[in-house]
Amino acid sequence: MLIRNPRFSLIQLIFFITIGSVSKAQEISLGVRALTEPTVFNTFEVEEVELVPVVSGLSNPFGMAFRENGDILITERYTGKIRLVRDNKLQSEEVGVLTDFYSDAFRAGLMAIVIHPDDEDVIYLTYTKSIEYEGEQTQTVALLRGELVDSVLTKVEEIFVAEGLDTAIAGSVLLFGPDNKLFMTVGGAYAYAATADYAQDGDVHYGKLLRLNEDGSAPRDNPFVESGEFLPEVFSIGHRNQLGLALHPETGELWASENGPQGGDEVNIIAPGKNYGWPLVSFSRQYRGDWVSDLTRKEGFEAPTIIWWPSIAPAGMTFYTGNHFPEWQGNLFVGSLIEGRIPGTGHLERIVFNSRGEELRRESLFTGLRQRVRDVQQGPDGHLYFLTDEEDGALLRIEPVF
Repeated sequence: MLIRNPRFSLIQLIFFITIGSVSKAQEISLGVRALTEPTVFNTFEVEEVELVPVVSGLSNPFGMAFRENGDILITERYTGKIRLVRDNKLQSEEVGVLTDFYSDAFRAGLMAIVIHPDDEDVIYLTYTKSIEYEGEQTQTVALLRGELVDSVLTKVEEIFVAEGLDTAIAGSVLLFGPDNKLFMTVGGAYAYAATADYAQDGDVHYGKLLRLNEDGSAPRDNPFVESGEFLPEVFSIGHRNQLGLALHPETGELWASENGPQGGDEVNIIAPGKNYGWPLVSFSRQYRGDWVSDLTRKEGFEAPTIIWWPSIAPAGMTFYTGNHFPEWQGNLFVGSLIEGRIPGTGHLERIVFNSRGEELRRESLFTGLRQRVRDVQQGPDGHLYFLTDEEDGALLRIEPVF
C-alpha cells in the first residue's frame, strides 16, 4: 500500500519532537493534527470567520452530496465507502461499499457523487475500474447509478465505461446541468505517462468533458454526434485533468477547474464543441522543467479564464450565493490540494470578480491547516462546506462570527 498523504514533513516531525508540545495555534500551523473545535480565522472582505469541524475520521474523502433532509453523503476514495453525515454526526454504518474497483495507486478509487435533481434517492458515482488488456492489468473510469432505500445503496448498475486505457489514473467529477444532463469529466491526459495526446484523440474519452443522459447514453444534441469527429458523449476537448465543475449563478455558464503539471492550472468557461488546447497550447511546464508547448495562445483554442502560477492543484469549486456572507456573494471558491508542489500547502482559494466578470483579486484561506482541500460546496443552509483529502480527513463548515 502506498503512503499517500503523509501527516508530517521531515522538518515538521523533527521540530515537533524537539519542542515536545505546542499550542493549538502552533499545531494548526504545523499540520500536527486536524481541527477539533471551532476556530476563528481572519479574512479580507469579511474580517473574521469561524471554521467549524462538522465530522472527522473520513478516509481520504473525495466528493459530497446534500440531500433535502439535511443528510450529507461523502465518498472515501481508497476504501470505496459512501459515508453518511446526519445531524452533524458521522454514522457508523456506511450507505454502501464499492468492492469491485481499482485502488492500488495514488488517485485511484471511488470518486465523485451526485444526486439526481428530480429524485434524491437516485445517486451517481464515478470510480476507477479494473480491466485487462492484452493480458495485463490496467484501468479506466466508469459511472455507476444506484438507488437509496432507507439510507442504503441498492440497485447499483454500471451505466458508462470510458474508452481508453488509464496508465496514470484519471480524475473524474460530476455535475447535473439545468436540463438534467449529466456532465462527467475524464482526466488522465498526462504527458509524463504518454497519454497527453488522449486529449486530442477522437477515439478515447480521456482528456474530455462528457455530457450524458441520465441512463449514461449520449444526448442527440451533443456537439460531435453528427460529425463523428469525436465520440458521441464528448462535449469539449483538450483537457488534462479536470477536478471541479460549477454553474455560474447569473450567466448559467459551466466553469471547470483543470490541473496543469507544474504551473498553468486553469479555470475554463466551457462551451460545446470547443477545444481547450492541452497539450498543444499551455501555460505549464513539465515536471522535468521544460515547457509543455511553445504556445500559450493560438487561434482555434479557447483561452483560460483563470490561470495559476505556481500551480495550486485546483480541485472542487463552487460559486457562493448564500446570505451568511453578503460580501462573498458571486465569489468563486476553489479547493487547492498542493501549492507549488510543496506538501502541506493545500487551502481554500477565494476569487473575486469585477462588474464585468473579470478577475479582481484572490485570497488563500485556511492555509494554516496545511490540509489538502478536495471538494467545496454550498449546502442547502447557505453555508460553505469543504472536505480535506487526508487519511484522517474532515468535513468543515464556514460560519459567521457574531
